[in-house]
Amino acid sequence: MRNTLGFTLVELMIVVAIVAILASIGIPAYQDYVVRGKLAEAYSTLASQRVKMEQYYQDTRDYSNGCTPNTVAPPPTGTYFTYACINLSANTYTISATGNPAQGVDSQFVFTIDQNNNKWTVSVPAAWTLPTQTAPNGCWVRAKDGRC
Repeated sequence: MRNTLGFTLVELMIVVAIVAILASIGIPAYQDYVVRGKLAEAYSTLASQRVKMEQYYQDTRDYSNGCTPNTVAPPPTGTYFTYACINLSANTYTISATGNPAQGVDSQFVFTIDQNNNKWTVSVPAAWTLPTQTAPNGCWVRAKDGRC
């Protein structure tokens, strides 16, 4: 009897095929989890900015000059999203978060919040489903299938 050491080419090819199948399933799922983790920045920053805007309103009874430097409600900043304070008036405001493609978040991710705590998912990438948002508060998408 001959005692051999090592692997045959067929055995090695089977292992490579199994690893390739597992990678083709695992890598896209992992990438989705990474994106979902980055979305959390928008949720927390928008909610935090809303609180700051309410503090500013308590001090001045006006939202129109909120989101300015050196106030209790400075403009929000982040890594994965760019933020903008829009529709500022005496009694209303809207803050939006738009994905930053340079940091791996599609610019089609757009979320907003306003003075009434209405949270809206304005748009999502084509591979994602826009959630069915119900009034009065709407929602921010948290999963690819449109769940909030």
